[in-house]
Amino acid sequence: MSRNDHGVSTPIIMVIVAFVLAAVLAVWVVQQHRVATRPAAIAASRPALNAEQKAYLASLDLTGMRMSAAANFLGDTVTYLDGMVTNRGARAVRRLDVELNFVDTLNQVVLRETAHPLAGRGKPLQPGETHAFRVTFEHLPVDWNQAPPRARAVYVEF
Repeated sequence: MSRNDHGVSTPIIMVIVAFVLAAVLAVWVVQQHRVATRPAAIAASRPALNAEQKAYLASLDLTGMRMSAAANFLGDTVTYLDGMVTNRGARAVRRLDVELNFVDTLNQVVLRETAHPLAGRGKPLQPGETHAFRVTFEHLPVDWNQAPPRARAVYVEF
């Protein structure tokens, strides 16, 4: 076992560096999850939609929804939802709330989450623009049917 000038072996240094990198990655994943999926209490406190906002929801296309999973450094599975949102309307969108409904094999909702695909984006989603987003989930219900959730835009701000 080789030792450096300070008497510490190279494998030990490599293990420490790997642990620190894994911890940084875990913190980043948790941060992204919190940004993308705020608690339902925050969603419930949003203002009511006016007629223009309600009509504009139909101009926002949510496409390319696909699920993937990966193991984190603790061996737990983290599930990801990747998708695209396209602004087909004539206004720039600053905020978008999307309701995600996960269902079981009987098509009953087993989990309802609110995602914010434009959160953390520095600029509004312009007309005709498409934006890719990712939402992370650490725990999904056991009876979930493994399909992407049904997604629908429920709130928009210009």
